[in-house]
Amino acid sequence: MKIKQEYSIRNIAGENVVVLHGSYGVNKTRIVGFNQSALDLWEALFGSDFSIEDAAAVLVNKYEIDSETACRDAQQWVDTLKDCGLLDE
Repeated sequence: MKIKQEYSIRNIAGENVVVLHGSYGVNKTRIVGFNQSALDLWEALFGSDFSIEDAAAVLVNKYEIDSETACRDAQQWVDTLKDCGLLDE
């Protein structure tokens, strides 16, 4: 899977977010906020194909957590990106 290239993280009022604009003529703008670990994953994996295991490895290396916790957290992050339409699979 890969993060869609047309999106980028913006810092708005001290919050790291991605702004998802609605379709033409539809007012459905959404803002997706990122905590620090979600931002770290985005920055490490943006622009490359990755797996859940790749995302988990980023968390293990950055936060020194066990691989089981990292896999669970990485899966939640990926699920959220999928739900928001931010991933190409």
